Amino acid sequence: MKYILVTGGVISGIGKGIIASSVGTILKSCGLHVTAIKIDPYINIDAGTFSPYEHVVPHITDAIQEWVMRQAKVSVDDDGIEPEVCVIELGGTVGDIESMPFIEAFRQFQFKVKRENFCNIHVSLVPQPNSTGEQKTKPTQNSVRELRGLGLSPDLIVCRCSTPLDTAVKEKISMFCHVEPEQVICIHDVSSIYRVPLLLEDQGIVDYFCRRLNLLTEMRPRKMLTKWKEMSDRSDRLLEQTSIALVGKYTKLSDSYASVIKALEHSALAINYKLEVKYIDSADLEPAALQEEPVKYHEAWQKLCSADGVLVPGGFGVRGTEGKIQAINWARKRKKPFLDANSTEFDPETKHPVVIEMPEHNPGQMGGTMRLGKRRTLFKSTSSVLRKLYGDAEYVDERHRHRFEVNPELKQHFEDRGFRFVGQDLEGERMEIIELQDHTYFVGVQYHPEFTSRPIKPSPPYFGLLLAASGKLQNYLQKGCRLSPRYFA
Repeated sequence: MKYILVTGGVISGIGKGIIASSVGTILKSCGLHVTAIKIDPYINIDAGTFSPYEHVVPHITDAIQEWVMRQAKVSVDDDGIEPEVCVIELGGTVGDIESMPFIEAFRQFQFKVKRENFCNIHVSLVPQPNSTGEQKTKPTQNSVRELRGLGLSPDLIVCRCSTPLDTAVKEKISMFCHVEPEQVICIHDVSSIYRVPLLLEDQGIVDYFCRRLNLLTEMRPRKMLTKWKEMSDRSDRLLEQTSIALVGKYTKLSDSYASVIKALEHSALAINYKLEVKYIDSADLEPAALQEEPVKYHEAWQKLCSADGVLVPGGFGVRGTEGKIQAINWARKRKKPFLDANSTEFDPETKHPVVIEMPEHNPGQMGGTMRLGKRRTLFKSTSSVLRKLYGDAEYVDERHRHRFEVNPELKQHFEDRGFRFVGQDLEGERMEIIELQDHTYFVGVQYHPEFTSRPIKPSPPYFGLLLAASGKLQNYLQKGCRLSPRYFA
């Protein structure tokens, strides 16, 4: 097993995830079986229970090294073959107190698995102040010095910059960070993140990995990367646009819905449309906002009314719930394309419990009580729109993360009014998918379909939303759910 650790320095959000996934894409295109692990410093607390606006201090267990080696061997491909390469993204920034125990764990880990099986990519920032226009290397030098002081020496330094690195700058980083010039990789701002794997491949990263880790690969990773190039070229040529109103609780920070946004982008690109996301704080749609902040109230409703489709992602807590219901009600009555991904929690004292807490998941407790992981959903109707979008599958396996469910006692009550529960769990007890009859596209799912969306294979629920928002859904269904050649290369 070969391990590639991706660390980050200078600032958070530097792009470690994009670099890690791009490296995985390139190696996979070389014919290797690749897996990935994302480590965030939230071990002493259930990270799923705090707001995306919050941060906490972690505590690391002694078993992380064995855990990494065990998880790296788990197959993630349909053929069941054990991975040959594991790309590990270490969250946080080198120097932060949260990541210190992890850095130490991997300092020891590199000796346990031996040098020829371990490689470190350090992603750093090379700022270019407008006042001088000069690319500054000092932040990267300091970040690498700190990483080396903690016992990890980067094999590749990936420099994030606004413009391509000057040769002199690259040589300066090489000299003061103790690496060869070929080990300094430039990733400048590009029109689409789908160009990042192409940038890495052009700078010889495959050849370097072959030498450094003794990888046996096909000569050139061309087949898959050709699709990526065609996709990124198509992304730059998009002319038509569609808009989706994202009604949520954490809209001040777009990263809160990163997976959702990417799933929307994948689907929009698949139908050759530019995507405009209209972020709406669900609390601003509530009647109370009209009295307290009327400007925000009217702006929020204007955004909602001007959107081509509506998406309500998951969220916990009472705040903003009424606003989400207002948006859903509006989409239902105006026959606007709508997707509800996952559920929210409501008033526990209500006399009409439409959504209830699952009894076996420790009522009243938040940490460690969710129904998590991949679960199977059986389609109960052959006429389901979502079933057709999934390729007329009899069942789907999607990832779950919830503590609440639709009250099964009210199933008949809903179905008598046109809400069809077209998907249920294996026991038929949990309602997984709901569709509204006589509507353009009104779908609610209990699971998180965005987690399995891919650039070349968009998530069907999101794909259906974008098709409906662009007015193409019925035509797509009539053609047997096949995209014409002009859509997919």
